[in-house]
Amino acid sequence: MTAVRGVIMKILIVSDTHRKNENYMKVLQKVGKLDLVIHLGDIEGSEYTIQEAAGCPVEMVAGNNDFFSNLPSEKTLQIGNYCVMITHGHRYYISMGSEMLKKEAIAQGIDIVMYGHTHKPVIDISDSIIAINPGSLSYPRQENRKPSYIIMDINAAGKAEFTLHYID
Repeated sequence: MTAVRGVIMKILIVSDTHRKNENYMKVLQKVGKLDLVIHLGDIEGSEYTIQEAAGCPVEMVAGNNDFFSNLPSEKTLQIGNYCVMITHGHRYYISMGSEMLKKEAIAQGIDIVMYGHTHKPVIDISDSIIAINPGSLSYPRQENRKPSYIIMDINAAGKAEFTLHYID
């Protein structure tokens, strides 16, 4: 695989689109070629649209508003050297804080846990676990109220780097 600026894998992480897919489509156009899209729930029936537009493999989990979805509530993925758990987070009371989710992920031998639900972006890197929340592309709740997403790059050395992006 040819590395571009040392990046060998580019992953888009999104959540909480709530069937409003306009910003998702804008992000796909803006970021260019991707190796993987991860959607962390509250898709609300747009699974086909999300998958078809991506142009690459897509991993999705069900959120608390995905009532009729057959998606799993969480998944474990191998991304490069990392064991990654993806979940919406509501089953871990994530609105009250991320400690329960991080403890569970650590107990399962997870390196990176990704979640949504709060509509607030987080990149929390510690020695024991990395916790990622891309915020919401449709209904942001953080102070600036801008829709957000995260790009995860795996560099040539196999190290993950995360950048938070906003849509104006």
